[in-house]
Amino acid sequence: MSPTRTTFCFSALALWLAGSACAQGTVYVSSEKDDALTMIDLATLAIKGTIPTCKRGRHLQLTPDRMLMLACSDSGVADLIDPATGQSLRRIPLGDDPEAFDISPDGKTIYVSSEDDAAAVFVDAATGKKLKEVKVGQEPEGVKVSPDGKLLYVTSEVASLVHVIDTASGKVVKNIKVGKRPRRMVITADGKELWVTCELDAAVTIVSTADHSVLATLKFEVTGARAQDITPVGIQMSRDGKRAFVALGRANHVAFVDVAARKVTDLVLVGKRAWNVALDKSEKRLFVVNGLSDDLTIVDVPGAKPIKTVPVGRVPYGVVVVE
Repeated sequence: MSPTRTTFCFSALALWLAGSACAQGTVYVSSEKDDALTMIDLATLAIKGTIPTCKRGRHLQLTPDRMLMLACSDSGVADLIDPATGQSLRRIPLGDDPEAFDISPDGKTIYVSSEDDAAAVFVDAATGKKLKEVKVGQEPEGVKVSPDGKLLYVTSEVASLVHVIDTASGKVVKNIKVGKRPRRMVITADGKELWVTCELDAAVTIVSTADHSVLATLKFEVTGARAQDITPVGIQMSRDGKRAFVALGRANHVAFVDVAARKVTDLVLVGKRAWNVALDKSEKRLFVVNGLSDDLTIVDVPGAKPIKTVPVGRVPYGVVVVE
């Protein structure tokens, strides 16, 4: 590393994250109104450009082979993008108005929530062919595949259910009653619990993956915020499974949660309508997409405080960190 680079890294470290090294990589943010991904340099936290993509980009995640996949609701496709080149490799048909999806562990199947059809759709990732369509409750949203790929969890916003689907048969094997308007899900590191954000209950419902019973409900409170404005959606857990990070929507905060204790330890003020969250590899920085202030808040995790806000596209939605 050159002396100039070394000096810069030390300055960034001192300013933002004492005790960590300068990370190399890019933060990608989708936006619903710009038909593009915004790229932010992980070392400098400065915008370094955009990637044109399909219309109304929403859910964004990495594939098992570390390509970027973006669901574009108004185009009815997933845009598969190589982060090394910033080029679109191909577009995969997903049906009408796709919003959220997940990918099988082997990368062969895309599972998509189809809101208009009240269905979970199985799509062949290589060909774009529809493999199965499983009817679920009205307005399906969140989609999560179990680590072994055998089960698919799909939330229904209207029915306040999580549908458990056997991926081999395409049959619904259980309907789990959770809080009002369930949105997104994460599975704990030990695989024993499914955490479901419930937007209209200001809560997370915690479900056993063994028998799919409800174990607990974690309610959120924010001083000065109306109960109806505490609208949790995005959620991520640390790799060791000890902490969860929950975006609280119109309450404009992110909650830090002790997973074992099921207790909020910190609340961090971010931008307007905190929507989705992502951690960097060191798990010392949390990136929070703010849908109504059109920006991204970078949070210092050890200090539980915001360190920078970066303007991004109009109505930003999803965020992925590639290192």
